[in-house]
Amino acid sequence: MFDSVDALIAEYTELQGKLSDPAVHADAGLSKKLNRRFAELSKIVSANEKLKNLMDDLAAAKEFASDDEALAAEVPDLETAVQEATETLRSLLIPRDPDDGRDVIMEIKGGEGGEESALFAADLLRMYLHYAESRGWKSEVLDKTESDMGGYKNIQVAIKSSATDPAEGVWASLKYEGGVHRVQRVPVTESQGRIHTSTTGVLIFPEVDEPEEVAIGPNDLKIDVFRSSGPGGQSVNTTDSAVRITHLPTGIVVSMQNEKSQIQNREAGMRVLRARILARQQEELAAVQSDARKSQIRGMDRSERIRTYNFPENRIADHRTGYKAYNLDQVMNGQLDAVVRSCIEADEAERLSALGEA
Repeated sequence: MFDSVDALIAEYTELQGKLSDPAVHADAGLSKKLNRRFAELSKIVSANEKLKNLMDDLAAAKEFASDDEALAAEVPDLETAVQEATETLRSLLIPRDPDDGRDVIMEIKGGEGGEESALFAADLLRMYLHYAESRGWKSEVLDKTESDMGGYKNIQVAIKSSATDPAEGVWASLKYEGGVHRVQRVPVTESQGRIHTSTTGVLIFPEVDEPEEVAIGPNDLKIDVFRSSGPGGQSVNTTDSAVRITHLPTGIVVSMQNEKSQIQNREAGMRVLRARILARQQEELAAVQSDARKSQIRGMDRSERIRTYNFPENRIADHRTGYKAYNLDQVMNGQLDAVVRSCIEADEAERLSALGEA
């Protein structure tokens, strides 16, 4: 693994030259891509330099330890520091998901449980919005379909970050949220106080940085307009401002009705459509690559039950990592760091193990 460091340092030096070229910054998409990679490599270069310095200090301390008691006393601490620095560098050298620096489009959909599922969808939305706020990310509701009691049958949200470091990207943390979220609690519709189990689905798509990333031909789309509706099917707008976009080659359908302007709904719909097409392309590519790593933490099966939220016990449990805690009230207020960290650590351990077997 460490054999790759010299090549990465050379790439880092090359990127320094490219990023000093004004022409690069004139291309927003290219500049964003190169800055992400530069931020990633900067960590590796820094960690490698720290390790080399510690190894030099350790070698010097050992060489003169017999003549200097103070240096001899430093040897154990330096050996520990070298070991820690080695593990840090090893972790940074694990191949990173190329999409980690991307923003995301999140879709939360009601599942089994009817109105209770829709209400929990609203609770999950609130949780994610608070988490995004704590990370300094910005959120934008693209479209929503409300239920009769104020929940969401479906809601789509764009979440963005201004960070250049891929490790701080939205996808790097939220990609593990896709799947079925199970809630156990007494619904507001339950008159006898019985605990019910309902499910809500979460879909996560990396957002396309530039429209050109996903090629869409002029004859690839079928666009229909219709009148938007609210809970119970009642009309919301008196004009045909809602938009349904069908991507004919893939059959992907996106509907938008959140805005009163047909143009705005179309723009939002195209953002979601590009993200879904990109995700489809990535899934197909992974399926045909025999050496593709299939993460047990972030699988392709969107029907997988990934987490349980048990309100009577104030317990949250992630079924992929084994993480369990009794602070559900805090998690629902956006304190997701420990849960997300358990997924990241499990995924990194799996990838590190895969490298060792290669």
